Amino acid sequence: MQKNQLFDTIVLGGSYAGLSAAMALGRSIRSVLIIDNGKPCNRQTPYSHNFLTQDGKTPAEIATVAKKQVEQYDTVRFVNDSVATAYASNDQFVVETISKKQFKAKKLIMATGIRDIMPDITGFAACWGISVIHCPYCHGYEFRDQRTGILVPEDPSAALHLSGLVKNLTTDVTLFTNGRSPFDAEQLTNFSDRNIQVNRDKISEIIHQDGYIKHIKLENDGLIALDALYARVSFDLHHDIAKQLGCGITEMGLLQIDSFQQTTIPGVYACGDMSNPMRSVASAVYTGNLAGAMVNMALCEAHP
Repeated sequence: MQKNQLFDTIVLGGSYAGLSAAMALGRSIRSVLIIDNGKPCNRQTPYSHNFLTQDGKTPAEIATVAKKQVEQYDTVRFVNDSVATAYASNDQFVVETISKKQFKAKKLIMATGIRDIMPDITGFAACWGISVIHCPYCHGYEFRDQRTGILVPEDPSAALHLSGLVKNLTTDVTLFTNGRSPFDAEQLTNFSDRNIQVNRDKISEIIHQDGYIKHIKLENDGLIALDALYARVSFDLHHDIAKQLGCGITEMGLLQIDSFQQTTIPGVYACGDMSNPMRSVASAVYTGNLAGAMVNMALCEAHP
């Protein structure tokens, strides 16, 4: 890597979205630097699903093959590090890592994903991505016809939507309000008519073996046998790089982008989970591919 090299693009994050963006740019003979610390948010998930040609493979296996394929393009470079700061300077972007390395680029692609914030329930984090799951499309088929729970999110209306998706996969569905009473009489009737149970007790622990749920333990010492629990947890963007750059944030807490994956800051693009509520490997790869193509188009237009 040449000292003081100006890259066409720096990609922050080298998981599925970042690698997909880098491949599109590498195939366009663009100089690309990927900065990644090797800690994707789905590293605890045993298998990835609902992605053509990769269904049932481990996340690490998919990422390893993807990185090897991207490495074939000799204009793409990798740095194993984490970003500390990023700012615009003289129509360029300057990125500094936690190890004090500094790099410059004409464009930035943010693909660092999100950080899930676990609720204060013993055993929850150990089961996250294994039997405490977020998406019926990614994980639901594997838990079809099994005892399934839904941890009701802060917005209870989301439970109405999710319960229909889960009920399609299994007849044994229980909503856990975790000590709250968020539903009105009409909603409770709706659940009852569909034979969906509602448990209002507070959860004290998820009893599991190697991340696979055995029982939900309630604060009244009751035990409910369960195989899977859907949950939509809070999240943040890992760090304040987006804030440093001045990028707009949506009400959901994701980066605001246009149809070209560009953020509210010209020259800064975003892809993957930090810009798309559809959290899946397939979506990450798609948005990364689009971001890479749009960055290449912008570079072509700047220097026809």
